[in-house]
Amino acid sequence: MGRKPATYADLEALPAGVVGEIIAGELYASPRPAVPHAFASSRLGVMLGGPFDLGEGGPGGWLLLDEPELHLGQDVLVPDLAGWRRERLPVLPKGAAFNLAPDWACEVLSPSTSRLDRKVKVPVYAREGVGHLWLVDPEARTLEVLRLGEGRYVQLGVHEGAVRVRAAPFEALELDLARLWA
Repeated sequence: MGRKPATYADLEALPAGVVGEIIAGELYASPRPAVPHAFASSRLGVMLGGPFDLGEGGPGGWLLLDEPELHLGQDVLVPDLAGWRRERLPVLPKGAAFNLAPDWACEVLSPSTSRLDRKVKVPVYAREGVGHLWLVDPEARTLEVLRLGEGRYVQLGVHEGAVRVRAAPFEALELDLARLWA
């Protein structure tokens, strides 16, 4: 006899301080991220938010959010960062979650979540048409840039260490990756 698929009630029953996701009917619960993870995610949000979300010193045109809850089909995912082009999402939804897949998602990898992020979540992002995906690894000090093409992700580059990069879809801004590493 198979296990009963996880429900949203299972997510709501998780203790405070745990990030819950449901993918392919399975409940995944992860502890709040460690400091290097939180530092890289927060810094990246700040670096992109001004130019792309607020249009300060950059092109604007995006809505960028930390840890939005995405309801994609039967799956519930919480990327570290996600962005929607404003023409696709001109008005924020009223509820707690987004039913529209983002145009860009970023997963900041931790030793405890790396397999989940790479092996389980990436295929859902591809299925839902998330055009751009970044994987940031604070321990390895890398930014992996992926673009969706023909239903699967193609790696555009892996940037390592304290380099300056222009990465799709935010290539209008040169990012100093040294600012992400605690």
